Amino acid sequence: MRVTLAEDSTLLREGLVRLLAEEGHEVVAAVGDGDALLAAVAAEQPDVVVVDVRMPPTHTDEGLRAALRIRERWPGVGVLVLSQYVEKRYAVDLLTGHPEGVGYLLKDRVAQVGEFLDALVRVGGGGAAFDPEVVRQLLARTTHADPISRLTERERTVLDHMAQGHTNATIAGQLHISQSAVEKHVNAIFDKLDLSHVTGYSRRVLAVLRYLGS
Repeated sequence: MRVTLAEDSTLLREGLVRLLAEEGHEVVAAVGDGDALLAAVAAEQPDVVVVDVRMPPTHTDEGLRAALRIRERWPGVGVLVLSQYVEKRYAVDLLTGHPEGVGYLLKDRVAQVGEFLDALVRVGGGGAAFDPEVVRQLLARTTHADPISRLTERERTVLDHMAQGHTNATIAGQLHISQSAVEKHVNAIFDKLDLSHVTGYSRRVLAVLRYLGS
């Protein structure tokens, strides 16, 4: 894949460049601020960008604002956001803006090279990849809300994994159950969230959005 990096830490940025090159990805640009990221995306049209939330000059939300602009202007470009902490509002903004081809990982997850590379490929392919801790904190505020309260504990667990961007096959492996069992749980989730007859859009995405927004 063709990748653009935006990270103000030179050490981390160069480390990611070497890692991605070793894995066969082409890093078409590596920059240190949001404005440079937007210019690089306009020039290179990469498959996916990896961007830190906080970058110069204020180190608050420059990277996130650049990521949201990319989602608006170039919806075909995947966006994988890295953050030191769980920024709940930013994560929800990414999901609700254009929830396909987007990911949000804590920087600690980058040290888990296999998980980071898997997330990158998923996002670049139009899927989703959300850090389990991000999902846990986002979903913690929904436990009292209807129709989410109608879900069983197992269905909540399956939806939690769906929110991270996992396929049914991957969920089955992680929960040590059959794929057909996962499919039954997913269908039950759709029923309880009134998504059984939805067409023309990803029901998985809508289910996650309803969960986060409730």
